[in-house]
Amino acid sequence: MGKEKTKPMRLERLLSNLGYGGRKEMAMAIKNEWVSVDGEIIRNPAFAVDISIMQIKLDGEIIDPISPMTIMLNKPAGYTCSHKDAGDLVYDLMPDRWKARKPAFSSIGRLDKYSTGQLLFTDDGDLLHRIIHPKSCAKKHYHVTLRDDLNGDEAELFSSGEFYMDKDDKPLKSAQWTPENSRSGIMILSEGRFHQIRRMFETVGNEVIELHRFQTGGLILGDLPEGEWRYLNNDDLGNIFI
Repeated sequence: MGKEKTKPMRLERLLSNLGYGGRKEMAMAIKNEWVSVDGEIIRNPAFAVDISIMQIKLDGEIIDPISPMTIMLNKPAGYTCSHKDAGDLVYDLMPDRWKARKPAFSSIGRLDKYSTGQLLFTDDGDLLHRIIHPKSCAKKHYHVTLRDDLNGDEAELFSSGEFYMDKDDKPLKSAQWTPENSRSGIMILSEGRFHQIRRMFETVGNEVIELHRFQTGGLILGDLPEGEWRYLNNDDLGNIFI
């Protein structure tokens, strides 16, 4: 799908909204001839640009996409889905300037510190709510490795719609559990409660030792290297809701 024409914006404001720096800082960068539009150096911070039809470079590099922007990241173990916690954060794996983007750039759901795999991030609030809405068809797929052998009745329990996790007073929605061997399998969830898969297995007396999300809806993580990210295009976004 081609780009839709967007409303022109002052060049220094655009760069500031994308997180490259404050407006005064970007105005100075433009005056210092660090910015080009379609190959021509621009010296006027108020120059009106439309990123959908113009190529803009800052210090020789093409600038980031404007909002809406969505990416997929392959989260390594040991990283926390937070802006503020101590230690390694998933946002450390992305360009630092994205922390200052307007609108804000946020994760769509989370993985706990020790889980790995597919994470989605966006500055599109409508998309975020579509994916996390209880009626969304964006089911999440996980590979699960367990400490102990399966009991054999987990698939029936988890799919019943009547399974309660410890300390919960509401049953889980039906979840699909498909064993691969005595201590691993694939879990597909249509909701996302706090530490849900780990708590499901704790409730039946087992423990998850490895948890890896590899798919959301029809969007597959694929061969994206651990710790790396990529932009999602319109086809990718459509696959989420398949």
